[in-house]
Parts: sequence; C-alpha cells; structure tokens
Amino acid sequence: MDWRQPCVYMLASQRNGTLYIGVTSDLIKRIWQHKHDVVDGFSKRFGVHTLVWYELHETMESAILREKTLKGWRRAWKARLIEGENSEWLDLYPTLL
Repeated sequence: MDWRQPCVYMLASQRNGTLYIGVTSDLIKRIWQHKHDVVDGFSKRFGVHTLVWYELHETMESAILREKTLKGWRRAWKARLIEGENSEWLDLYPTLL
C-alpha cells in the first residue's frame, strides 16, 4: 500500500480524551511527526499521539472536504466512527509500517 495519498485521520490522547482531526498526503510521515512532537501545535500541546482512525481519498480536495465535515461533528459521532473500525481505540500506526 502506498501511504502517500490523500488521507483524513484522527488521533486521540486516550479513549475518552482529546481528539485531533487532520489531513495529509503522507500518512506515515505525518503520524511520525505527531508522535515525536516535531511540529508545535495542538497535538503536541495536548499530547494527542495515538492514530485511532484514518480514511484514504482519491483527491486532496475530497480529503479536505471530509476533514472539514468531521470537524463539525459531535464527539459522540466521531467516537462511533472510530469504534466502527477500531473498537478498542488501538494505535493503528504500527499497522502502517
């Protein structure tokens, strides 16, 4: 699988903790950056490092649209989306490598 394609992803600090939604064209690189606090910002400040959900897209435009839509969702809706594919909220990053 080529992980260098448009993707929307969610990180969590813990199961009932803070969520972060982002978009990238290189999922492995971007999650590595989050995990190692390479870039100052929200995920570094709040310790949001666990990849709990992601969705691949054909175009960056569709990924950005999906990201904006998800950011408008209630937390419960986001949790259901995560739990539909990752009921234990496990870190999915190792499965990408």
